[in-house]
Amino acid sequence: MITSTQTFGTDQADPDETLADPMELLGLWLPENADELRPLMTLSTVDADGYPDSRNVLLSEFDGEALYFHTDARSRKAGELATNPRVALAFVWIELGRQLTVVGDAAPATPEEAAAAFAARSRYLQLLAWRNGADLAGLGLAARRAAWVAFAAEHPEGTLEPPPTWTGFRVVPRRVTFWRGDPDGPSNRVEYTRSGGGWEAVRLPG
Repeated sequence: MITSTQTFGTDQADPDETLADPMELLGLWLPENADELRPLMTLSTVDADGYPDSRNVLLSEFDGEALYFHTDARSRKAGELATNPRVALAFVWIELGRQLTVVGDAAPATPEEAAAAFAARSRYLQLLAWRNGADLAGLGLAARRAAWVAFAAEHPEGTLEPPPTWTGFRVVPRRVTFWRGDPDGPSNRVEYTRSGGGWEAVRLPG
């Protein structure tokens, strides 16, 4: 099964403190890269007609400067990113009343990073990267499952390398918004926007 989590890390001691660099707080909110349970995030791209296009993907890692995700190079999102690299990312922790949005620019990750991300994927997701193609999409349930089982039997665990269609993207944030709910009062929402070599912060309602 797909391994994902909405695990919340730690928060800054004083949520009303304005930080010089929000990347530190971003690292606190997100789970450690070593955690095999990866958080789901909504990825929004822009299609050829200028409309937003959203779907949920796994966050592969955060390196302190950029967020990474991986996909099939033949996918619609990869095609849209080749034309327009501007993206938005959204995370939500419902039980904790937390929400995080990131707006930034996506660029291809290095082959070495993409290979490392594939190696860290669960067995299921490695198989999915190989077999989640158009050749199976049009088949019935029984045929899809039979093809899946046959491929898995032919490729024991630990033997799969990334498929040729495996690709990764590195998203560098230009705007980051942290939202904290408060059942006893107004919510806390602070937005950081990259400005020159630093960041500008503003407190927002809602």
